Amino acid sequence: MSKQGDNIYKRKDGRWEGRYVKGRTHGKTAFGYVFAATYTAAKKKLTTAKKMWKTGCEAMAQKNATLNAVSERWLEDSKSFLKESTIAKYRDYLSCYILPKFGEISVGELSTESVSSFFRMLLTEGGTGCKGLSARTVSEVRCILKILQKYAARQGCAVNFSLDGLCMKQKEKPIRIFSEQEQERLRSYLSAALMPWHKGILLCLFTGIRLGELCALRWDDICLSSKQLHIHRTMQRIREAANAQTRTKIVITSPKSDCSIRTIPLPDKICSSLRPFYRSGTFLLTGEQERFIEPRTMQNRFKGVLEECGIADANFHALRHTFATRCVEAGFDAKCLSVILGHSNVNITFNRYVHPTMEMKRRNMAKLQ
Repeated sequence: MSKQGDNIYKRKDGRWEGRYVKGRTHGKTAFGYVFAATYTAAKKKLTTAKKMWKTGCEAMAQKNATLNAVSERWLEDSKSFLKESTIAKYRDYLSCYILPKFGEISVGELSTESVSSFFRMLLTEGGTGCKGLSARTVSEVRCILKILQKYAARQGCAVNFSLDGLCMKQKEKPIRIFSEQEQERLRSYLSAALMPWHKGILLCLFTGIRLGELCALRWDDICLSSKQLHIHRTMQRIREAANAQTRTKIVITSPKSDCSIRTIPLPDKICSSLRPFYRSGTFLLTGEQERFIEPRTMQNRFKGVLEECGIADANFHALRHTFATRCVEAGFDAKCLSVILGHSNVNITFNRYVHPTMEMKRRNMAKLQ
């Protein structure tokens, strides 16, 4: 892309692109863009866009904009560098919790006391049935409100409330890990089963890939000759922005982070189990080019498999926990395991996914004798 003038570039498709800075969001520079067939037209559009943006910022500051206005502007700015699924997640938290309470209130009118009271209410009375939201969910809501607070301040709005000191202590939930007997029972059942999605569950048991990564997986991502699996997509269901209350859609995008894009070596037995089902150009779970199985459906099918095997109920993510734990028991190198799981650092792997079994504890205690 060749550049002429002030942030005006000629694209490979022949069009001219003008770019201007809107500010910083999530610690990154947010840009606005204009496009035109000629350099002169692009420069004219860019000048107009800059003026409109500056006028909008001044108006926001003068009117002390409502949280509704600030949040919409923030979401619009974030589209240039955040994934659609992340934007949908933020919009969900805003529409479900923050905006019903504070949407019509100007940012300058929000007080520390009203915000603190709001979070206490979420913890004790929020959610379905007014039973209170989990500390983790409330922490997510606080994080989004904190981002909005900083964004509004950068846009010139008066901000008079503070979120400092509002910390939600999260309780550790018990982690489900399959015992060696349960794992062997599951492996035997899946190895003998005849549907492609059964082999998908088996693949997760021996690679630790995430549910969304499995659902987005195509046979072309697997090389049986070199015994490798390449992860570079994930699938999830998100709300559509046009009708955030009711309509949802499936999106297939890049994984949650750059570290999640990875290549995983496959054991010989897994390759042998997969080989009869291989169909180039199709989804692994269906063997068809266009039809896929979404994560929610796959979760339900997995629970059905557990029932067939006589194994106590568990979420699909238990496969990932189990894989990580078995790897540690087998003496895996810590960094190697972290890369296979797609984590940014080893601490995440060991703090979140690796859980010592009673047998591991006994072996380690025996070393003291």
